[in-house]
Amino acid sequence: MIYKKNANFPYPVLTNDSNSYAESNFILDVSLEENSTFYRLNYTYELDSPFLQKLLNDRRAQLIFIIQSRDNKYFRIDNSDFYVDIPKSRLSLSKRTSIQLQIQSKEEISYESNDDLNDFYLNFRNNLRVSKHALLAYSNVVFFEGSTIKPFELFEKKVDPSLNSDIKIELGTETIIIHYKDPEYQFINFPQSNTLNNPYIYTGLSKALHQFIINNSDDQETVDLETCDPPNSPLDFKLHQLMIKKMVTELTLDTIDEVIHKISDRMIDKYVSAMKGLANHGN
Repeated sequence: MIYKKNANFPYPVLTNDSNSYAESNFILDVSLEENSTFYRLNYTYELDSPFLQKLLNDRRAQLIFIIQSRDNKYFRIDNSDFYVDIPKSRLSLSKRTSIQLQIQSKEEISYESNDDLNDFYLNFRNNLRVSKHALLAYSNVVFFEGSTIKPFELFEKKVDPSLNSDIKIELGTETIIIHYKDPEYQFINFPQSNTLNNPYIYTGLSKALHQFIINNSDDQETVDLETCDPPNSPLDFKLHQLMIKKMVTELTLDTIDEVIHKISDRMIDKYVSAMKGLANHGN
């Protein structure tokens, strides 16, 4: 079962919106590769709880990778794994396919040494025990919006020698496109390439978030992300899911800079790494 909202349990469970833990980030990122036979879902995650991470390292708990499409599919994965290969015959990716990472106990677990709990649970953690196969944590939900081309990617780059300017930033249907007049303007081989590309990432996000407000707000000034429906536009949908994952609850014209700072963590590193990967393959 995929949990899309905070659920009540008789014991503390770590989630991104739970108060059971003092620090409660469990953030999942997913990217897709495919060939004619398999989907490969590459994933990374951030987990703020040293207690739960130690349970995983000691193999007293396990990671469960859940995909909800036409039905639920469960994959027990090793803590050292970073991708899941699924035959296309077993999975049909469609609009609103959802993915979540969960942590499940492999034996009875005592919370006596769990220093990560909030003050309330710390008072009686000596009496807290959970049974084998209990749910210990669940991440944010990552949605696959139906595209087969870069479904989880927000940025892409193109080289166009016919440009009138050196750099052009365009909002595509599914991505924020950064056009370069000359490949050298990408600064791929520069040690400071991340810093040099930072203004392009910022400008693209600012432009996309302005459009998001226009497309999804009645007054064209404020969007309440906790109540608005997921947008139909593929680009807006990706921005919506990214903001939800980063726990942004409201987007306004005045908070665009603040939201960019919150959601762009490591985005520049990923973008520059992707550019280098394309360059190494002759693109």
